[in-house]
Amino acid sequence: MVQVLTDPGAAIKRLRQIEERTSSAGVEAAEATVSNVIAAIRKRGDAAVREFTSRFDRVELADLRVAPEQLESSWKAVPQELRDALQLAHRRITAFHREQLPRDIERTGTHGELLGRRWRAVQRAGLYVPGGRAAYPSTVLMNAIPAQVAGVNRLVMCTPPGPDGQVNPAVLAAAKVAGISEIYSVGGAQAIAAMAWGTESIPAVDVITGPGNLYVTLAKKAVYGRVGIDSLAGPSEVLVIADDTADAELVATDLLAQAEHDPMAAAILLTTSERLLQEVPQQLQQQLVDHPRREVTEASIRDWGLIVHCSDLDQAAELSDRFAPEHLELLVADPRSLAERIQQAGAIFMGSHSPEAAGDYLAGPNHTLPTSGTARFSGALSVETFMRHTSLISFNREALEATGAAIMTLAENEGLHSHRESVRRRLQG
Repeated sequence: MVQVLTDPGAAIKRLRQIEERTSSAGVEAAEATVSNVIAAIRKRGDAAVREFTSRFDRVELADLRVAPEQLESSWKAVPQELRDALQLAHRRITAFHREQLPRDIERTGTHGELLGRRWRAVQRAGLYVPGGRAAYPSTVLMNAIPAQVAGVNRLVMCTPPGPDGQVNPAVLAAAKVAGISEIYSVGGAQAIAAMAWGTESIPAVDVITGPGNLYVTLAKKAVYGRVGIDSLAGPSEVLVIADDTADAELVATDLLAQAEHDPMAAAILLTTSERLLQEVPQQLQQQLVDHPRREVTEASIRDWGLIVHCSDLDQAAELSDRFAPEHLELLVADPRSLAERIQQAGAIFMGSHSPEAAGDYLAGPNHTLPTSGTARFSGALSVETFMRHTSLISFNREALEATGAAIMTLAENEGLHSHRESVRRRLQG
């Protein structure tokens, strides 16, 4: 069921195929749909939002905005253990993200000039929380908390309505914990377009964050430049590096935990253990029996699952860096030492008591991570996603006199006459 490889060259080729698994599948048709959605919403606002919600979600909405009393009723409706879990997650995620607040820079230069960099939050942020196969209250917290820590004035949340036209109660309960009151039961590309351009009901924002399906991702790509975005998220993925100390049952469970997200999710094991090569595929089959999400999980393991036998942990680390996984689990005797050798990963989970699920829900670091190899150049959603920095420059006469000749030389070299004159005339004054 799961592909097993022992040749490094074949493994590299297959890892590249897995990384590129969404690069062309149905993208052109989806791009055309997204383009039409954006154009319609820019032209017709709320009417177009309702039309696309009816067409794609098969729901007729009288009001796009979720009534405030629904948050309270949803909070009361969910079990107490879920309320407790959401509050614990909120405390832990908030504490970690507060450590991320960037520091302003202000220093005095050689000649008394003031140089600095000042951080400020964006005014309005749009948070997208996906629906569809499952509800994701954790995504509410992971998007809202860094925005709030950054100091964003207005948070706008969009999430798809269910078949009954209502937003999932667990999602609304998470929104209440996070202090979000402005929520719209709108999903898909129409939600992204509405938040980017604004409609009669939904305000335009400065930054849009949150994962979604192909249409949401393409819509975020299309509106980038009009607004900022966090990333272009692809299907989720985990890569596990395991040696002979690892428990095959736990390895298989962690692979399935990623596979159950989506048929396009990827679950990869790199191992130095001959025993795990035999036991993990058996465990996968056993744990899939009566799995409540068997169809989705089995498709993911079949199409995008991979087990690779590595000669040593150095080879495993090299293959992992080539793939640059979203989630990397190190189930080895010395995970801290191996983590030091890893250069490219969205999040690293070290040791047998650190399942990726802990990071998904309440460890503290953000669970919105780079996918499809983009960990080579990007990282997790953070407080800085909702902030922008401004340079501060204040020269006095001494500083301009000391540097003016060099400025004029550089300006003249670039053929910019008035640049040169803006300095020369000040120094002659």
